[in-house]
Amino acid sequence: MAKKKHRKQHEQHIHELNKHQLSRQQQQEKRQRMFLIIGIAVIAVVGGILGGGWYKNEYLPMREKVISVNDTDFTMGYYVDVLRAQSEVYEQVYGLEPSYYSQILPDQVELFIEQTELMRQAAAGLGITVSDAEVTEAIKEIDSPLAQDYRELLRHDLLVQKLLDEHFEHEIPQTAEQREVMAMLLESQSQTASVRAGLVEGEDFATMAGALSLEEASPEGDGDFGWHPRGILSGEFGLTVVEDYAFSAEAGDLSQPLYDEERTKDVGYWLAEFLEKDEDASGELFHVRAMLLGSEEEAQEIRARLEAGEDFAELAEEYSQHDASKEDGGDMGWLGEDDIQPVLVDFILNAEPGSLSEPVKDDTVVTTGGYWLVKVVAVEEDRQISDDDRYFLKTELLEEWTDSLWDDPNNSIESYLTSGQKEWALEKALGG
Repeated sequence: MAKKKHRKQHEQHIHELNKHQLSRQQQQEKRQRMFLIIGIAVIAVVGGILGGGWYKNEYLPMREKVISVNDTDFTMGYYVDVLRAQSEVYEQVYGLEPSYYSQILPDQVELFIEQTELMRQAAAGLGITVSDAEVTEAIKEIDSPLAQDYRELLRHDLLVQKLLDEHFEHEIPQTAEQREVMAMLLESQSQTASVRAGLVEGEDFATMAGALSLEEASPEGDGDFGWHPRGILSGEFGLTVVEDYAFSAEAGDLSQPLYDEERTKDVGYWLAEFLEKDEDASGELFHVRAMLLGSEEEAQEIRARLEAGEDFAELAEEYSQHDASKEDGGDMGWLGEDDIQPVLVDFILNAEPGSLSEPVKDDTVVTTGGYWLVKVVAVEEDRQISDDDRYFLKTELLEEWTDSLWDDPNNSIESYLTSGQKEWALEKALGG
């Protein structure tokens, strides 16, 4: 027992500190606590300086509400994410640099968010939704680094497809009255009348259209548009004049020349007047005025009026389709040789001051107006609608339905985005 007690006392003695040692250890611990407190204080101060700026300039703006659609709010962070995704689509899918789209992107994405949310809410009312799992599965199928950023755009695409397949699919009939139509677009009424006479005498429509027609909408470029129900020629091809005639005529009918004032064509005719010539340090200068007309026939008629004494400026203001000079009476100003419309160079360089050109054809310009010849090949009252036509008609209904959501007074849409916020968000989205 004594041995055990002695060992215990010895161990206590070994670990026991004298007063000097104890004081020294306490001082060290005190200093360590002081350094720890000072360190924490410094970190807190620096963190407050840096973190406070981040909190104010980054965190808070990203959480700010910028768009509301009925009872759904969207933050700046969401807006920036969609901006970034759409910019990546422009760059990686379409190969465009930011300079090509950055000016329109903020407004475009603002509208996209508002419209997609309107559609999502209305589609939910029809029992049509897109789950997160469906979006994730679609991302896996894409197998692209872009897919995750594209998530919200992809969700919208899936919703649109569901609306087409599950709702509007039932709005379009499987069969309808259809017409098989051929059509060609020509410059002038006299040319159209001449071609029509040839067709009546037995000329082949496709051959004539392939050689002469200015339209580029028919699949083979020979004027054969095939079978379509009402709404396709006008909606998909923009041929309202053609469709109106086709669905009012009988099988085998050939139209008279039908004027279409809105149809564009890749041809025009210049009338140019060379006024005077001068010279500067860069070389010869030519003062020119000109007008662009829609057909050779019109150009000849205007030229005759000019030679009869009518005023060039007045006629240019009334008839010219060259917007840049039209309001100035066709005055193109003083031009160097390289500034002259290429097809007019030969005339200008070789003409005497005061000379008026003959009509000069130009295949590099676009003019409006032309005359249609339309042939109704056949008519069927109850023909199966093609898949392509049904898809187009469904998308037409979808667009009408979407437009109606904007017009619905029960829908409340608010955007709180300022121009400054849009610029800030765009900079964040583009990596600034």
